[in-house]
Amino acid sequence: METNNSKVLYTAVTHTTGGRTGESRSSDGKLDIKLSSPGSTGPGTNPEQLFAAGWSACFIGAMGKAAANLKVTLPAEQYVSTEVDLVSGDDGYSLQARLNISLPGLDPEIAKSIIEGASQTCPYSKAIKGNVKTEYNLI
Repeated sequence: METNNSKVLYTAVTHTTGGRTGESRSSDGKLDIKLSSPGSTGPGTNPEQLFAAGWSACFIGAMGKAAANLKVTLPAEQYVSTEVDLVSGDDGYSLQARLNISLPGLDPEIAKSIIEGASQTCPYSKAIKGNVKTEYNLI
């Protein structure tokens, strides 16, 4: 899977049983969760929540790199609230998402430049580009 110019930095390995109402655990034991269908009263989380959490964390890291490239310090109170919708349509199921990004105290134009840079480098954002309708909102 590597290209000539890339190197695998980390591989996450999980084992999942039971689908949306099952369990998932990581090979290192740091993740061990129950899964439940979205909107149910089940005891676990769901794939959409996990995707949103992972994407938010990754995007914050990408914003840090984008800010460093612009020689800007990100505010300590920064956050990303990610909403992932599971959508049913004529062509089956799909996802759509909104990343609501707070960068308090930054000039809005600089904040937008950071968000744009992060959207181009965040591995999650790159993986879903063209496949998942996504909005990046500065709040």
